Amino acid sequence: MKTENSSYIPENWRFYIVYGIAITLFLLVGGRLFFLTVVDKDFLQNQGDIRAERTETIPATRGMILDRRGEPLAVSTPTWTVIANPKKLWTQEFGEGKTAETEIKRLADVMGVGSSWLQERFETNRSKSFMYLRRQLPPHEADAIMNAAVVGVTRRKEYKRFYPAGEVASHVVGFTNVDDSGQEGIELAYDQALQGTAGERSFVKDLRGNVIRTIGEDVPEQSGENIELSIDLRLQYLAYRELKAAVTEHRATSASAVILDVQTGEILAMVNQPSFNPNDRSTLEYDQLRNRAVIDLFEPGSTVKPLTLSAALSSGQYTTESKIDTSPGYIRFGRQTIRDLGNYGKIDLETLLVKSSNVATSRIALSLPQDAVWNMYYKLGIGSLVGIGFPGEVTGVLPVHTRWRPAETATLAYGYGLSLSTLQLAQAYMVLANGGYKVPVSIFKQDGRPQGEQVIPRQVAKDVIKMMEAVVERGSGKAAKIPGYRVAGKTGTVHKVGSNGYEYDKYISLFAGVAPATNPRLAMVVMVNDAKGREYYGGEVSAPVFSRVMEGAMTILNISPDLPDGLREVRLDKKTSQRVVLGG
Repeated sequence: MKTENSSYIPENWRFYIVYGIAITLFLLVGGRLFFLTVVDKDFLQNQGDIRAERTETIPATRGMILDRRGEPLAVSTPTWTVIANPKKLWTQEFGEGKTAETEIKRLADVMGVGSSWLQERFETNRSKSFMYLRRQLPPHEADAIMNAAVVGVTRRKEYKRFYPAGEVASHVVGFTNVDDSGQEGIELAYDQALQGTAGERSFVKDLRGNVIRTIGEDVPEQSGENIELSIDLRLQYLAYRELKAAVTEHRATSASAVILDVQTGEILAMVNQPSFNPNDRSTLEYDQLRNRAVIDLFEPGSTVKPLTLSAALSSGQYTTESKIDTSPGYIRFGRQTIRDLGNYGKIDLETLLVKSSNVATSRIALSLPQDAVWNMYYKLGIGSLVGIGFPGEVTGVLPVHTRWRPAETATLAYGYGLSLSTLQLAQAYMVLANGGYKVPVSIFKQDGRPQGEQVIPRQVAKDVIKMMEAVVERGSGKAAKIPGYRVAGKTGTVHKVGSNGYEYDKYISLFAGVAPATNPRLAMVVMVNDAKGREYYGGEVSAPVFSRVMEGAMTILNISPDLPDGLREVRLDKKTSQRVVLGG
């Protein structure tokens, strides 16, 4: 008995040990499961969410750019961008007859692209979870791709910029890239304000990519700010049309024009040639991007003679009746000779402008304190930034000499030896038209008349405007006349500078003026570069553009015609309802 029992007991002992260990392990595992699923269930939930949770960016709508009347110049339209997950496609288990290659071919057919090209893209990005297929598609095109239900292909919402005015306002507004970031113009200068702030949405997806539930609260997107410009789209269209016609007619290389509100400093129109269509940049050339009105520099020539006369009258050494002897029609400074078209003899300041006498202008400048002309130019904004915040804006060149040679003083006085932009020249004429009161130039709409400073005595500014009227009435600016309105202005025809100095067969054609002359409201400068036709003088090329644009502007803005000489104002008699003309 002992022998049999001794061989049996150890076997029972090992059985119970194994059985006990199994029961213990079962209880431990069961207890742990109970703890995780009942007591500490949030742990597993959080771990699952971490592996399936996704955060999606909600794009913010870019702010609109508007003209002064609320007309849209740049708006954002919703589009769809189709994306793919190549890694998911290549690792997907397909049923009979389907492979990753056949799915790619089917997708290529729907997209209208070559299957070999698309196959290569998927192969190149085989290990990646993200790849763009098409960006900024209209809804119907995105729907067609999504209806194909290709594994790993999804879409997300984006915005695409649209420019209703097209090439007419392209240099002012600029454009954005495919990621909706500003690249030129106002879009670039005020990109941060226009962009807004993107939102976020967190959610959990299953293995098929379907949204199961959202997590937490969405962070809403904040749309970008709308920007209201000072530009009047009606005047912008008008100026653009006429400038383009002039460039075509005279076979010019380029051109620019600017219209300013005299009292507020607002830029009502700013146009350039050549231009581009921001809605279709497939054939865009870099040279077309230049906002020449604020970037390109040129010597202003005779258009600054009214500014020189402002310095002369402000000095007290000259009056409107002063006479200057231009005989014998030229001045020599060593090897340099300054000439007029003829010997005008003794002339007054008004005749100086009408005849555009370089000799008379030079004699005046030489009689003034050495820095008098320079100081006047600087007060009027030449040689410094206008300050509209536009990308690429230039200061121009206003030379400073410790000792001025007579020839340098003389040539500066009639517009050579310095350079400026179309906008800077328009600013100078705006100050003259505003009674010598300089207000800041702005690309944004102003609520009222901004604060400025008196940089020219009011009477001096009025006298110069009066003399400039004679240039349009009986001088080289006759083509700038506007029926029913009095115009004050000055022409300029400047030799271009080449690699070997001034080129005598290439010109800058200029006209700068204001209207109505008796109570100026608008100042405008037209610059045409390298007119290759038979006409190239500023009075022949640029003055007609001024006339056509300003005539339309007077009508659009409902600006009353000038009163005839000797009349002061027109009033409405309340008793008779008749207009009463009052004498001056």
